Amino acid sequence: MDTFRFVHAADLHLDTPFTGLGEVAPRIATVLREASLVAFDRLVDLVLDRQAAFLLLAGDTYDGPSRGLRAQFRLHRGLTRLAEGGVATLMVHGNHDPVEEGWSAIERWPTAVTVFDAAEVGSVEVRREGRLLATVHGISYAHRVTRENLARRFRRPETTGVHIGLLHATVGDPPGHSRYAPASVDDLRAAGMDYWALGHVHRRQVLSRSPWVVYPGNLQGRSPKPSERDAKGAVVVEVRDRVIAEPEFVPCDLVRFVDLSLDVGELAGADLGSIVAGLQSAADEESRTADGRGLVVRARLVGRGSAHETLRRPGVIESLLRVLRDARTLPQRVDDPFIWWERLQDVTAPSWDRDTLSHRGDLVGRIITETDRVRSGQSSGSGVLDPLLGRLRAVLGSDMVDAVAASLDEEELWHQAERIAVEALLDAEQ
Repeated sequence: MDTFRFVHAADLHLDTPFTGLGEVAPRIATVLREASLVAFDRLVDLVLDRQAAFLLLAGDTYDGPSRGLRAQFRLHRGLTRLAEGGVATLMVHGNHDPVEEGWSAIERWPTAVTVFDAAEVGSVEVRREGRLLATVHGISYAHRVTRENLARRFRRPETTGVHIGLLHATVGDPPGHSRYAPASVDDLRAAGMDYWALGHVHRRQVLSRSPWVVYPGNLQGRSPKPSERDAKGAVVVEVRDRVIAEPEFVPCDLVRFVDLSLDVGELAGADLGSIVAGLQSAADEESRTADGRGLVVRARLVGRGSAHETLRRPGVIESLLRVLRDARTLPQRVDDPFIWWERLQDVTAPSWDRDTLSHRGDLVGRIITETDRVRSGQSSGSGVLDPLLGRLRAVLGSDMVDAVAASLDEEELWHQAERIAVEALLDAEQ
């Protein structure tokens, strides 16, 4: 059986300027400037370590048409390393680096590098020791705003072997991404490819397994947005006797963006020291799972408790943020682990007094009164159940409400329902 591997990466955005960040220490800024380039170096190491036959780059290799010199020279150096190791690279351009809207300082790529044109779908056979491993079909963007469904140009030829489509495109309707080269999974299936190596969507996902339709996500997170958080990297794909195995994700990122929440109502103490300790503990846990990577952390303080009154005082949140930053050592080298607290937000609410709320003549008061009657065996709770469920479905959503309502005959669950209901209704009043 003939076995080989290839690596699929996309959206390298080399030399990207990080966006959406607040104040950043100079040393952190230096690390961020290097992050996309270091991630690319790690990608090259991955390809060589796994003895991959070829590398696929599915668009947006550069961050913009300007294509900075650092990015171009770093890319050329990395792809030259691969070529010297006998590895082919096949790449397309996307909306950030369209063919007709950029410039190149590189006059000649290694012969093992294929950059697909924007005029039509090109096809390249990848061979090893004379044996055909796969045929890769790809097309680049000519211009940034490409609305044509480019997937419909692909057609599997009447040849044997594994056929791979390489395309920068929007499949479906992913949130937060412009609909460039829009296509559906059915469009991709119609082309007859065995594997679609896609780029453009930064969240890693497999859209289909027959054929394989894969977004590897971007190589390095670029901002605190949800699609840029968590581990970033590439996928390693093994092909054995023309059967494509489950793609293996391998992280390549240098810096990771993290979003944390700390419930002040669950802390043993209500003082600011307990809050700082709780935040640091949560960040340390994230750091332990990040394998020595730097973390840029956004944190929110949530929940109800006596700490709310202290946190709302002028300057307290800003001071807490400085305390968190001062407690951390800044990196000396770009690959030193660090934790940088980028933002701290207070969305806590005041604690509520049950006795006081029970005397309110609204739904909140009725819920508490009815809870007491249920717990004392005087009521089944049905008198307040219908209006309660109606309000809660509007606030919390039907799934959560129905799950709680299914067990309202049990005393403890009714008590928990009271807490959820009262806090939801009080939050809705704010």
